[in-house]
Amino acid sequence: MENESILVEYLGRNPVLLVIDFLLENKLFDYSKQQIAEGSGIGRVTLFNNWNKVEKLGIVKETRRFGKTKLYKLNEQNAVVKKLIELELLLGEMASEKSQHHKMKALAH
Repeated sequence: MENESILVEYLGRNPVLLVIDFLLENKLFDYSKQQIAEGSGIGRVTLFNNWNKVEKLGIVKETRRFGKTKLYKLNEQNAVVKKLIELELLLGEMASEKSQHHKMKALAH
């Protein structure tokens, strides 16, 4: 995909990573599982097949309920989430430095 985040670009299109990436990019809001599946670009069945991993790791937290529908948000206090945020920042810095280096090299020629 052309608009992949740096995390997905370097770590691959794993369904759990796609969920984390979507929630990272949209951390101000909470979402239903259906909305998370759509926003992550994965099917509902794929989400439901991987949801236990996401919950067991504590990557998401339930924020509220609408009848039977539960809404979730990224658990930014989770150690795994914190490390992924650090990794995303580091990869972004490295990509920026590499881009800057190429621009400087091009200007020198």
